[in-house]
Amino acid sequence: MSLGYNLIELYGSDRMTISIRPFDAALGAEITGINLANDISPETFQIIHHAWLEHMVLVFPGQTLDEEEQIRFAKLWGKFPRRDRYDTRAEKDTADKSIMLVSNVRDTNGMPIGSLPDGEMMFHSDGAYDRHPYRYTMLYAVELPSEGGNTLFSNLCTAYDALPDRLKVKLSACTALQEYYSGTVIRGQNIGQKNGSFAHPVITAHEETSKPVLFVSRLITVAIPELSSDEQIETLEFLFKHTEKQEFIYEHHWSLGDFVMWDNRCVNHARRDFPSTQRRLLRRNVIQGTQPKRATI
Repeated sequence: MSLGYNLIELYGSDRMTISIRPFDAALGAEITGINLANDISPETFQIIHHAWLEHMVLVFPGQTLDEEEQIRFAKLWGKFPRRDRYDTRAEKDTADKSIMLVSNVRDTNGMPIGSLPDGEMMFHSDGAYDRHPYRYTMLYAVELPSEGGNTLFSNLCTAYDALPDRLKVKLSACTALQEYYSGTVIRGQNIGQKNGSFAHPVITAHEETSKPVLFVSRLITVAIPELSSDEQIETLEFLFKHTEKQEFIYEHHWSLGDFVMWDNRCVNHARRDFPSTQRRLLRRNVIQGTQPKRATI
């Protein structure tokens, strides 16, 4: 187990200690000593960026962020998606265009004020169905139920490393067809409008570290076209179970004020069930990425 480390920054007469504590898990770290509502210096940005590349999931507990402050911090990491369907989304009148409200809260007419309101959600990577998937996702906890609603994160680099060599070779020339319908939380449910469909390499190369990534998920990956129908079904089920092994997982138990950010290029995430009678509200920002490239193995 890592004991973590501290980094000190100086601002005139002020002295700030940033603490980075890796979790006893396959990924993830907690960072304290940074107030995300304040302006972030170039030095602090580099500290966060380095920690993100190393740990893939970062948790900043005890933050107090209004919508504008969250957007200002999120903008540091790149461009927001266009969100062409914003005018039809539930949060159109309650949140900025860059924000998705992940919430089961209903208005006075019984309509959800946000998206993905209820129940568990299978493992997936945000925007994988797009030619240019999302690079980062950020979630801020505004309201939480008394239990449940934990988010699980899977390390897709470590999952790749643990594959049998023969399967790595077999998959190295394959693509994974990713497809998603808005509002879907369970494989095959397809309850909303089709968001997109795109085939990326099964094994991608991380954009910055070049590490091989097993880019598949139970919710969004629907086919491996290069394989026969029977072989696709068998291979996909093996890969889903493989990436969901406990040895690759960090499970986050939310507290109010948690700000959690993760790297969609190498992390899948899922949500556990929670009481439908209790309010849950999180504010989400995503950062648009680039088209993943095939890894060289």
